[in-house]
Amino acid sequence: MPHDATAAHVFTAATEPADTADDTAEGVPGASAAPATVLCAGVPVAATTPDDAAATLVRLALRGEGADVHLCNAYTLALADSDARLHRLLCAATLNFPDGQGVVWANRLMHRNVPPMRVYGPDLFLNVFRAGQRAGLRHYLLGSTPEVLERLGAELRARYPAAIIVGSQAPPFRELTTAEQQEQLDRIRSSGAHIVWLGLGTPKQDHEAARLAAAHPAVYVAVGAAFDFVSGNKPQAPLWMQHSGLEWLFRLCSEPRRLAHRVLWGHPRFIRAAFKGARA
Repeated sequence: MPHDATAAHVFTAATEPADTADDTAEGVPGASAAPATVLCAGVPVAATTPDDAAATLVRLALRGEGADVHLCNAYTLALADSDARLHRLLCAATLNFPDGQGVVWANRLMHRNVPPMRVYGPDLFLNVFRAGQRAGLRHYLLGSTPEVLERLGAELRARYPAAIIVGSQAPPFRELTTAEQQEQLDRIRSSGAHIVWLGLGTPKQDHEAARLAAAHPAVYVAVGAAFDFVSGNKPQAPLWMQHSGLEWLFRLCSEPRRLAHRVLWGHPRFIRAAFKGARA
């Protein structure tokens, strides 16, 4: 159920934030340069590997600069094709990763010389938590519900005991007032977080990532359903369905009322946008 701002769940670590880590993550693989990008449905999408994507986020986070990072699937790019504001936001973003298998296939078809790989949001989330342990990366969790955040925090600490979670917040399921936005920003700033993970749903999380990145230097990652999957709140599709591009079918069967429009409208719109972009 939606909850008021006064009931927004907030967790803050009992310990003070650690000293700022070096601007390189020792032991984290990946090139120092930003990944190459290709256009998909008119939006620049990184052509990279999952390992390099995680290394790039660790490196960006330790730089101490504002950055917005988006996990783009077919529905995200379909929305961007129909919403000029979201399209401009993604085109100006620091990084867009190809989260959906359909996006990967479209990119391989359109850009044969740069074969991109899928950067799956939940895997990226966990990979950065794992890699960030040695670098002293400080994480903040923003989104979902208090119950999911509690389970998510427990799961992450069990998997990665050296990971540092400096705060979490479940904001109300509505637009925040100006005062609430400032309060949210103040919490993030005072936490000393290097990286803020947003699980607010598309496209709300994308707009919030861009807004926060412009206001405070940290890395803001719109990570989609990763909170639900990693916490165990919702089931993930079997690997064979993920790899064969049928994850959408599994999720549709799990949540038909919520996802029917997303699939029936989003997939055709994405295919149209991808081929329109290729012709352009």
